[in-house]
Amino acid sequence: MAQMKLFDYTGFAMLTYTIKQDQNGFAPVGDEMLLAKIVRENQAMLFLCDIDGYAKAQSKPLPVEKAKEIYLQMVNDGFAEYNGEIKTVS
Repeated sequence: MAQMKLFDYTGFAMLTYTIKQDQNGFAPVGDEMLLAKIVRENQAMLFLCDIDGYAKAQSKPLPVEKAKEIYLQMVNDGFAEYNGEIKTVS
């Protein structure tokens, strides 16, 4: 679901984590869809994360201004922001 939500805004979204490791072993990532971003030089990537920062979906690298525009639209549409460390696939 996170992948399709992000796809609706970015035109591309890759599924990332579906499970995470916790004190009891492995568990599904949380149901939350918190919006996060990583900016590197002139590109940015958008993520939908759970409350622990596990990225459930990520965009492809986008120009910073385009990512900022999409990010603001998603916030305006009601997505809560995640400001912690994003755990994503390398």
